[in-house]
Amino acid sequence: MLQEKSLRNAAAGVPGEGKRPHAARPFLFISDLHLSDAIPRTAAAFEHFIRVTADQADSVFILGDLFEYWVGDDMLADPFVKRMVELMHTLSERGIALYVMHGNRDFLLGKRFMKAAGAIWLPDPIAITAFGTRIALAHGDALCTADRGYQIFRRFARNRLLQLLFLAWPFSWRRALAERMRRSSEAGRERPPLPRYDVTKKGVDALFKLSSAAVLIHGHTHRPAKHRESAGTRWVLPDWELDHGTPRGGYLRVDAEGFKMMPLD
Repeated sequence: MLQEKSLRNAAAGVPGEGKRPHAARPFLFISDLHLSDAIPRTAAAFEHFIRVTADQADSVFILGDLFEYWVGDDMLADPFVKRMVELMHTLSERGIALYVMHGNRDFLLGKRFMKAAGAIWLPDPIAITAFGTRIALAHGDALCTADRGYQIFRRFARNRLLQLLFLAWPFSWRRALAERMRRSSEAGRERPPLPRYDVTKKGVDALFKLSSAAVLIHGHTHRPAKHRESAGTRWVLPDWELDHGTPRGGYLRVDAEGFKMMPLD
């Protein structure tokens, strides 16, 4: 179910809520990197993006699935995770805002992570105003309303009590479960995607109406495109994968000149 409360109670510091962006500095949107130490080329591309591509940005928005999985903020002790988090913190050190939204893989990213990364948590969905345009942001999984089984799982997974019970498990148990789910997911990627795994008109129209936005930006589906919907324009962000198969990735740049999908440098 879409959360109207998230739109009304935007996190402090979100652009459009008391902050006017500098016209010369763009907003950059990415999602679905699925970072892990098993994909070093993709991780290297993310490092280049943070250090070079984003250096002149006003803000960077990560709209979910930054990591392949996240089983609790005790993952911060992992050497690979620690390196990625320290990398992200360099944005705030350079005066570049970092906003992070939960995805379906990393919805347990918590306060310790946000503090370590120098990030501001974004509710899903949320509306911002950038360069005079009202924009709705979402990870995208809640828009896949035809996948009823997943939507039931999503409601359970976002229940805070159930999350606390899961986080009380030993770390090794949690990580082993996540690894099994990851392997199962990878096996499923070899099958052609079914229509029910994509967003639906019902879900998209509901979010446009709820947010009163002219533009919707989301990820999750791994089907990057620009869509003309009845209520506005919908941008789907690409996933990043530079280690297996055909390389892919990119980001959406928003500035005074408009919206433009950009390839990775």
